[in-house]
Amino acid sequence: MTTPEGGATGAVETPGEARADRAAPPRKDAAARPPRRGPADPVRMLMHRHQELCAHAVDALEIAAGLEAHGVTDRTAARFRHRDVFSLAEELYARVPRADPAAVPGAGPPPHATAPARRSRTVCVALHLLPGAVCVAAAAALASVTTATPAVRTAVGASGLVLLALAVRLGVRSGPLRLRHGTGPRTAGLWAGWTAGYAVYGDWLLGQLLAGGPDLPPTAPRAAVAPAVALAFALAPAAGCAHWFTVRGRRVLAASRGLGELAARVRPLLLAVTLLFLGALAALLLGAEAVLGGGDPLALGAAAALGVLLFLARLLAVHGFPEAAAAGLASAVALEALAPALVLIARLPGVPPVDAPVMALATTVGPAAVPAVACTAAALGLLVHGLRALTGACAHWPAPSGPAEAHRP
Repeated sequence: MTTPEGGATGAVETPGEARADRAAPPRKDAAARPPRRGPADPVRMLMHRHQELCAHAVDALEIAAGLEAHGVTDRTAARFRHRDVFSLAEELYARVPRADPAAVPGAGPPPHATAPARRSRTVCVALHLLPGAVCVAAAAALASVTTATPAVRTAVGASGLVLLALAVRLGVRSGPLRLRHGTGPRTAGLWAGWTAGYAVYGDWLLGQLLAGGPDLPPTAPRAAVAPAVALAFALAPAAGCAHWFTVRGRRVLAASRGLGELAARVRPLLLAVTLLFLGALAALLLGAEAVLGGGDPLALGAAAALGVLLFLARLLAVHGFPEAAAAGLASAVALEALAPALVLIARLPGVPPVDAPVMALATTVGPAAVPAVACTAAALGLLVHGLRALTGACAHWPAPSGPAEAHRP
């Protein structure tokens, strides 16, 4: 059987070849159509997620602080095609329309008649100096009733203690020491009160316990007046140092173009403000010892360590880390309470001499070594934590969105 000349059989397609040709897409179209990677506008998702933050932000720095408080880092911003958090915040601030201030509950135009700023600063300074004045008055009242009955001395001391606690409470609730992130743990005030009380009466109590006492009521407690007065007056320089750190921190935040740059600039500020407060406290301690007397160098060193501990704890609490501040104070309290507890436990029959380390430390150095070691260790711990926690944008903004404690180390 022959086929016609012209090769008609070569022009006929088999069914399999026809289906293969129809199934194969053109190569030119496939090369011209790139694979789709993610949404065309990745920032839109952040706009919806942080709509309230972006709509009520004063500027882009507030948005950056809020994003950083929610865990957004420079690496996260790179997934949204931005080099850092600040660049991402600028786009969000530019794209999200501002909310109407009248629609925000409790918001509105600033009042025209307000107290002058100078008067407000004067009131804050007076409140910060009030604890020192109350402490001096209480010490003078106790000195004037040394020959009175124990009940009278107890009543005068308790009254002075209550007034001093109220004065300190007023001082830390005004000005730069006022908390901006809620009230914090309720136990923080108890730990601070314990450490302050130990600085006044702890050395006397430990000395009495090591000697087999105390024999109360014949033995009247002896207070360390000079450290107490210096610590009470230290509230004023603490407020000044906290204000300086806050102002400088916000300036550094405004000038930084990334979280790494912000951290590198904030760490020297924290070290500088800590040394500045330590210098002011040392001057107060030396002045109080020169005027009142009765303070040995080790006791003054322990009081200085306590002052730095309280300052760092309040600074962390003011900038949004009250849990870390309370933990640092609690660690100092635990170490201070452990020393007299070991002495009392060692008195039980059949118990080994567990107070040997406390006895050796107090005999070699002095009873003030216990609060010096406890407060120094706790203060160093808070300083190390502050060098990590206070380097974020959320730590330098008045009211960042979201709790900063949950997102910082």
